[in-house]
Amino acid sequence: MANSRFGATAIKNCPPVFLAPALFPYRQTPKFFSTSSPVSQRTTRKKHARHPNRGVSALRRTGLRHRVEMDRFPLPTPVLDPEKRSKVAVDEKHGLWGFFRLDKKALSTPEETAAFGRPWVVEELRHKSWEDLHSLWWTCCKERNLLATQAYERERLKAGYGDAEIMDRNRAVRQTQRAIKHTLTERYYAFEDARRVAVADPEVDLEAEPGTQAYIPVYSDETALEPDYSVARRESSQ
Repeated sequence: MANSRFGATAIKNCPPVFLAPALFPYRQTPKFFSTSSPVSQRTTRKKHARHPNRGVSALRRTGLRHRVEMDRFPLPTPVLDPEKRSKVAVDEKHGLWGFFRLDKKALSTPEETAAFGRPWVVEELRHKSWEDLHSLWWTCCKERNLLATQAYERERLKAGYGDAEIMDRNRAVRQTQRAIKHTLTERYYAFEDARRVAVADPEVDLEAEPGTQAYIPVYSDETALEPDYSVARRESSQ
């Protein structure tokens, strides 16, 4: 009677069969003895510990374990007194001095850096020769290298001053270089126009040898300057 009374309800309320392992977790029973073999246990072998190259690795860059003696090589003794130090001969006209001022100081004061004039303009550079423009261009390059050297030194020392003056001076130098490029571009266009006119002119020989006459007029100067007296006599007789 109990089976008929509670049997259907118990079977209906039971979870599915595949959930049974989750309801009864597995519990490992403690073992009071070890099954590992004594051979598999880690043992320290003394013969490997005494190997001379133990601990030296090329991957980890570990050096030699034994002491390296330097008794056979005497070390130089530093000279602390500046007056006793040997002086190194330096060329006063060395090219690296161009990265410094005439006083050879690594840094200039902001007042010294800000003391400069205005940049050159195109109207002034049009009257300069090629040699003058070439010299002025490389003077600007040296000035920019000098300013870059001082800016790097200030950043390294973390001085905290002089950056605005260097930027203003560098801007003026770059404006001069821009004006030089503008002047040379004008001369290039003028040269190309003159070359086209010379090519179309029959009196100009562009393939003439150096030292020979490149301009050969069609009429000589004597013929062009000789007056025509016949025309004057004819007009006077009438």
